[in-house]
Amino acid sequence: MPRRSLSKNNNEGHRLIEQFIEMMVAERGAAANTAAAYRRDLADFLVFLDRQKKALSNVSRETIERFLAHLSHAGMSPQTVARKLSAIRQLFAFLYGEKVRKDNPAATLETPKLAKRLPATLTIDDVKALLDAARTDDSPGGLRLQAMLELMYGAGLRVSELVTLTLSALQIKEGGKHVDADFLLVRGKGNKERLVPVHGKAREALSRYLAVRQTFITPMSDVRRQMPKKTPASDIRHLTSPFLFPYHRAQGYITRQQFAVMIKELAARAGIDPEKISPHTLRHSFASHLLEGGADLRVIQELLGHSDISTTQIYTHVAGERLKKLVQEKHPLARKGTGELGN
Repeated sequence: MPRRSLSKNNNEGHRLIEQFIEMMVAERGAAANTAAAYRRDLADFLVFLDRQKKALSNVSRETIERFLAHLSHAGMSPQTVARKLSAIRQLFAFLYGEKVRKDNPAATLETPKLAKRLPATLTIDDVKALLDAARTDDSPGGLRLQAMLELMYGAGLRVSELVTLTLSALQIKEGGKHVDADFLLVRGKGNKERLVPVHGKAREALSRYLAVRQTFITPMSDVRRQMPKKTPASDIRHLTSPFLFPYHRAQGYITRQQFAVMIKELAARAGIDPEKISPHTLRHSFASHLLEGGADLRVIQELLGHSDISTTQIYTHVAGERLKKLVQEKHPLARKGTGELGN
């Protein structure tokens, strides 16, 4: 976390925040992106405390309330204010638990009221158009995108789960020349593992993609040419990729941002507004379409990897809105100017 010319008191605050982040990573399995978000939010709070000439060790409830009011006056959304308050709450709960403080000034603060935002979803026709457009490209890149789309929509994966999948995640049965994976082993938030079923179309797409996957990896012969002749195989194994969707830069796999660009470009080819589509839209569509098809909410919760059923319940509102619109548009008594039905 950048110190931003903090005072001596809040250099100590910086140290305490780093201890909190370390605990989140070590004990709760917080991902790197989550840890970075906590750092940013708590860094903003620390800068505010400096301006108020306050130290983290003696912050009062009133000071936190002033910070939240400052955020609101600066035009930040209730969602952003709520997120920063959540980080502050967890920080002070940690400091209280570690006996750094004798009280928790954030314990009784109320979260700003949030308008319920329904997740954006695609229609089934939109998803079909997207998949049909992807299937027109049989290049290695096209086959890779087909496999990623089939898994994302067919298994309801988070984009971070999709791009970091390893080959070992495929539970491949013995025998056969094609992928025969009935389930996919996914590592989700908090390093929790879950099994998700892989449907037939996804298996077919994976089989086609795996036949060309090696084109995205530097050939071992090229790797060996770049290394001393007597280099043991164990020392160069890491230069090949364990990832299902490898990429030659950075983390070693396709990034979330790259995948987002790929599907927006595909949407334009399919005649769909690219602004309607993001990687998460596919996950939301998976859940909504299952619910509309009669799937049990608890089953959807398990497939999505939600720890709390209340997170999954948002999709009942999505389905409800669609059903209400369907009745208003299609039911004869709901149409304007329509009288009673005859016998």
